[in-house]
Parts: sequence; structure tokens; C-alpha cells
Amino acid sequence: MQPLHDALKSLGEGSTHYGYDRPESSLLEWFPSPFAIPEMNPAGVSGTLHIVCPEFTSLCPMTGQPDFATIIIDYIPHERCVESKSLKLYLCGYRNFGEFHESCVNRIANDLIKLLDPRWLKVEGRFTPRGGIPFWPMAEYTKQIG
Repeated sequence: MQPLHDALKSLGEGSTHYGYDRPESSLLEWFPSPFAIPEMNPAGVSGTLHIVCPEFTSLCPMTGQPDFATIIIDYIPHERCVESKSLKLYLCGYRNFGEFHESCVNRIANDLIKLLDPRWLKVEGRFTPRGGIPFWPMAEYTKQIG
């Protein structure tokens, strides 16, 4: 098994390239969940991860106006956890990308599900009000066992 730091591309880079024009799921990276490694978790503790990304931005696909949100990601890992720098780089890709709030949240959830294969995952977008109406779309997934 190669050392963990060798497997992570973006975390070990000396310089970081930020792309702002489209989300790239290929930027997302993972590391083994400490909850799934018996040597790291001899008592069999289960765990959840709560990630708050308070500076999310995207563009309205109709007007080109910026939309601002806090993205909240909660999940119960199976064997993988998302690496935080890669998540940041991925989320930066929405900055100049035109997509509705609901679509952003749905895309983030699906990209994380594909990467992590979690037991459970929820992504919520708490968008600032537009025209006096805040939109807080949520996508939730539960792994089907059987």
C-alpha cells in the first residue's frame, strides 16, 4: 500500500491552480476512512462528517448574476472520506458557472456519492435571498443494502 500522501495530488502540490468556470469532479480526492480501518478503530466506533463551506458562489444561468451560499455536507462514510483541499478546488469551479441552486446541490451530492460510496449523505445549499426569497435546496442519499 502506498503512503497516503503519495496518493493525494492536490494536497501535496507546491502551487495550486484554481479553475472557476466549471465544476470538475475529477478534482475530488479521497483518503481511507479511519472509521473503516480496524487498527485505527478497534472499538468499531461509527462516525459522521459535517463540512461547512461558507463561501460558495455560482452564477444564475438566466441573468448571469452571482449567487452566494453556504454549502453544508453531512455524511456517514463507508470506506472513504473526501480530502478537504480537493473539495475546495472542486467547489471553486462553480464560481463562474451558470446553474440553478437546485442543480448545484444535486450535482455536488451526486459527485460525492460517486467518489465516496457513503452509507448516507446530505448536501444542503443555504443560498442568500434573491428577490427576498431564500432557497435552501437539499439532496439526500441513503445507500441501499441488500
